[in-house]
Amino acid sequence: MADRSSSAPPPTPAATTHALVPRAAASPFPLSRLAPSFDLVDTAREIQDADRMLGAVVGGQLDVIATQIRALQDQARSLLEKARQAGELHRAACSFKKRPGAVYHLYRRSDDSTYFSMLSPSEWRGDPPHPFEGSFRLELDASWTRVDAG
Repeated sequence: MADRSSSAPPPTPAATTHALVPRAAASPFPLSRLAPSFDLVDTAREIQDADRMLGAVVGGQLDVIATQIRALQDQARSLLEKARQAGELHRAACSFKKRPGAVYHLYRRSDDSTYFSMLSPSEWRGDPPHPFEGSFRLELDASWTRVDAG
């Protein structure tokens, strides 16, 4: 069996790289007088082009984010408006226990207070005692859904 204990260390990765890549190809600068020269203007132009490209990419991404923010703001406004309306409906006077799934009819008194009735305008024979505001169904999550066309 041959003795493998040699005194030379194995080649390092850097030494291997230099042996595989020609010296001219490893340098970003021209090593020959025949190679094209790089001057400060070329470098500045490359930097300017990169800045323009980055600006366009980042600007496009920021436009998408701004559009998403506007959509989220619209959703938040809509949600807050629904909550405000539901709060007003829950504060309307009611002389019976409200049950989810049932439809209730909202009327407005002359003092601008509102109340729920189980009677629709047609059940008052077309002459309700106060102006009719709308018919609403109480949902399981305590929200209200308008069920009339008005």
